[in-house]
Amino acid sequence: MSQQISVLVVDNEPGFAGLASEMLEREHDAIVATPTTSAPEALEYLEGNEHAVDCIVSDYEMAELTGLELLERVRAVNPELPFILFTGRGSEAVASEAIDAGVTQYLQKQSGREQYTLLANQITNAVAQYRAETELRESERRYERTVTTLHETTRELMRAETKDEIYESAVETAAEMRDVTAAAAYAFEPTERVLEHVASESSSTSPSTPTSPSSPSSSSSSSSSSSPGESRAVVDPAVDTPRSDDLIWEAFSEGVVREYDEQAHASVSGILRTELVTRSEVVVPLGSHGALVAGTTDSDGFAETTTEVVQILAANTEAALDRAEREQLLREHDRTLTEQNEELTRLNHINEIVREINHGVAQASTRAEVETTVCDRLADTDRYRFAWIANTDDPPEPTTWEGVDATYMDRIRDGGTQAPESKLIRQTLAAEQPCVIRDVLETDAWDQRRAEALTYGFQRVLAVPVTDGDRAFGVLLVHIGGGEDIGDAEREVLAELGETIGHAIRSIERTRAMLTDSRLELELECRDSRLLFNRLTTRIEESLTVAGVIDRNDDEFVCFVSTPSSADIRPVAEEWAALETCSVVSDGEDETLFEITGSTTPLLDVLRTYDVTVRSVTAEAGVSTLVLDVPKRVEARTLIEAITERYPETQLEARRETTSTRSARQLDTYLEEELTDKQHEALQAAFYSGFFEWPRDSTGEDLAAALDVSSPTYHYHLRAAERKLVTLALDGHSN
Repeated sequence: MSQQISVLVVDNEPGFAGLASEMLEREHDAIVATPTTSAPEALEYLEGNEHAVDCIVSDYEMAELTGLELLERVRAVNPELPFILFTGRGSEAVASEAIDAGVTQYLQKQSGREQYTLLANQITNAVAQYRAETELRESERRYERTVTTLHETTRELMRAETKDEIYESAVETAAEMRDVTAAAAYAFEPTERVLEHVASESSSTSPSTPTSPSSPSSSSSSSSSSSPGESRAVVDPAVDTPRSDDLIWEAFSEGVVREYDEQAHASVSGILRTELVTRSEVVVPLGSHGALVAGTTDSDGFAETTTEVVQILAANTEAALDRAEREQLLREHDRTLTEQNEELTRLNHINEIVREINHGVAQASTRAEVETTVCDRLADTDRYRFAWIANTDDPPEPTTWEGVDATYMDRIRDGGTQAPESKLIRQTLAAEQPCVIRDVLETDAWDQRRAEALTYGFQRVLAVPVTDGDRAFGVLLVHIGGGEDIGDAEREVLAELGETIGHAIRSIERTRAMLTDSRLELELECRDSRLLFNRLTTRIEESLTVAGVIDRNDDEFVCFVSTPSSADIRPVAEEWAALETCSVVSDGEDETLFEITGSTTPLLDVLRTYDVTVRSVTAEAGVSTLVLDVPKRVEARTLIEAITERYPETQLEARRETTSTRSARQLDTYLEEELTDKQHEALQAAFYSGFFEWPRDSTGEDLAAALDVSSPTYHYHLRAAERKLVTLALDGHSN
């Protein structure tokens, strides 16, 4: 049913006033018309029923006052009230005068019922617009009052000295807003990791409602609608919010505004835990401080502006809480010396832990023992919640952890390269120095770990590279609670620990290699068209043999390839972007030796990562056979998986355990320790290119050009390498 429209009909002819009123009511069910026969009578009616009249319909020519004079009197009282001039005097002059005077509508009296249909339509349209504008003005006034209240509250918040005062002021202001029935504030308690109820307020009254004696009542004051003898319905502050699936915790842990209707939380006893039955609640996080909750009994929920204002209030409250924290820090400035002493004590404790770790690492005989010793001792301290070590794979894989369950490690694995821990590990390896996340709750990249951080009780993460200076073995990560921040001294101590771990791992690997007479040899067959050698044989339609590969460790390689004399690689090198240069080293009757340079390939990246040596490569008709010498410390399965990931059409053909003599192993160790990278590279190039053959297949100038150095420089490095090898062979003190 439509809302009633009250119309005052003014006409000096009583019969016409009554007739017009009756016809208007017939035309529209919502119209209730009241006839009057003079302007003074109409004004007198308005005096007693100002807000009960929605529209005035007046004649123009009347005895005491004309219709326009009546309009002037009405406008002085209510400038916006719809006023329709309904007159039999239909001249352009009257119409113009009426419009200038500000009538809502002008209609000339005519015979027949149609005029009342038109008049009723004008009345309903005018009243609808009047009511809409009135509601809009009232809404704007309410909004202005709310904004004014917000400004006043903001001043109060900024003057408050304690967080409790801030929470109380915030909920009182929220409860006074339109549509808000009750409000409450929850503060995050980091030690127990729960949201504690700290303040509540309600704008509704509940006659003679006693406060539960088992819980302290809120310090709320009565709202403007309360009367003496009435007690306010307050939120029960006795129950803290648990971490499980509570709706407030859900919004707080995710850091987003949540609105819940009656259906959404029908299974719980109301977010606000009040005796009032709220139908809808909005939960706004207060940063890392807690959450502000507002509820309403309105079945339609909150108006959009109300939700916006609650969020503005929450933002002001968060700012006030931040300010209160800062001021508290300033008030604690006089305790700086004590804090510094405590930091020194903590660093001494960390140094003691590191010494214990160093002692344990020195006694370890395997890499696993080293990593377990480190993680176990760090996780056993009060400072660190847990510790773990990840390898350098992409994505990184946790290898050892202590102080945390495997579920968290599984979450890291499931996240792959997008996990925040993986990104931190890659950042640490790239920077080659410790990296810190000072607050995971305030770091956008760690939003997906917000719930885990709150559950496991860590706020900061420190990542330290595990390296011996030349090679990275992984990254050590320690998760720290909300206590003291990570200082430079602590970072330096743990960075040194990372280097100690790296040196220990390298020492263990070298010792193992020296004590092991066997080595692993893998033979692989690759049919993948992405492999450079397969593509070359397909293009030249001949077989090829790789005499040797020099990995320059700067995204470039030098490769010596021999083919039947009928084949020529140079035209292909000119076309392919993957190959930079190609030149003939020697041209025999049966075969030609080429030296090619190019950008590093995925295969070389894998071999470099796992420290694998290429023994031989032969390729024919798009199929390559690779023989690889694999260090014992490398798991063959892991290596093969890394290769097949880049070249799927690769399979293992043979796996052989070979035995090397002790003198050969000693020579390998000598070369690794005594030759510089440049000397080793010069020696490799000479060997692979036939420099030591007679007659020589290549000259020093050719090799210098291939390595992009001057000829004297190349000969200098080659002579130095030869001198060291001769010294090893002839020196009587040498083995």
